Amino acid sequence: MIQIALVGGGKIGEMICNLLIACGDYELTLIDASQKQLDQIPDRPGLSKYCLDVSDVEALSVQLSGHFAVLSACPYYLTLNIARAASRAKVHYLDLTEDIASTRSVKELAEIAETAFIPQCGLAPGFISIVANDITQHFDSLDTVSLRVGALPEYPTNSLTYNLTWSTDGVINEYCEPCIAIVNGEVTEVPPLEQREEFSLDGITYESFNTSGGLGTLSETLQGKVRNLSYQTIRYPGHRDIMKTLLHDLRLADRRDVLKDILEHALPETFQDVVVVFVSVTGNKNGRLLQETYANKIYSREINGRLCSAIQITTAAGICTMLDLLWEGKIPQSGFIKQEQVALGDFLDNRFGCYYQQETKQHRTLSGAARR
Repeated sequence: MIQIALVGGGKIGEMICNLLIACGDYELTLIDASQKQLDQIPDRPGLSKYCLDVSDVEALSVQLSGHFAVLSACPYYLTLNIARAASRAKVHYLDLTEDIASTRSVKELAEIAETAFIPQCGLAPGFISIVANDITQHFDSLDTVSLRVGALPEYPTNSLTYNLTWSTDGVINEYCEPCIAIVNGEVTEVPPLEQREEFSLDGITYESFNTSGGLGTLSETLQGKVRNLSYQTIRYPGHRDIMKTLLHDLRLADRRDVLKDILEHALPETFQDVVVVFVSVTGNKNGRLLQETYANKIYSREINGRLCSAIQITTAAGICTMLDLLWEGKIPQSGFIKQEQVALGDFLDNRFGCYYQQETKQHRTLSGAARR
């Protein structure tokens, strides 16, 4: 059995436990600072629990010793502590962070580490970068790469047209921090909540706008190869304007704890959600300007006897797939690993990655004939 440590027993952490324990190949040590949170995770063979303040890097590194890898399902502000503990314990490290500053620090740790450091293993950043990089290989040269992702309630009932499906801290952080993009060939920062667009998919109208962190390391990978590269979050129309009022006009961007309290007391959680993935690439192939698009919707479903939200499934499936590929030797065993280094075929063929294909309405469309 492969010994894995998982830090964070929240919604995503519980889903990771569900997938890894059920597959029968992993034994899991679940670590969380809250005994109450640990008690909410059902006891199962192959799962042990340990209450520990993860801000104590030395104590955490002792607990991680002897494991194959540690997976972080904690808020972004704890990322660096867990990465430092992994480095000291000399275990592989994987996380789900979208935070740009945290990932830069993880990359610095990876430069001297003996093991693999693989941040941003979720949906966006994560799977979205793998898809985008795969499509770019179909072209002789690139012009524009657009990545759009959203986790949305299937049945919105409030003026925000939004329910809590993911980390509240993470949502607020991506709405407030600067966004990386490539504009006219230059890597630059663009403001969050700006450059709103509107599009329709399967008869439903969506809006999208800049948010932080979704590109992961793709801007580094495609720098010098693409004219424009951007990432935006998908929501239902009207959401962006209300969030701008809260964050800017009421200045809650400076009081994130207040905004978190408001959202968590006003917006109910839901398991009836849908994840929308939309990637569009424009470039030249055989002397013609062509566009290729990947569109996918993943819905909530029952897995191993438990109803799971779409964002739980896609996020947990991402990091579990990367763990599998690491154990199988299909990705490098040391240094800083980018998501786009992983082949899309390897990801989707995996027992966890296949959740991106099952029970979905999926289509790939191609304008022109940009095929390999």
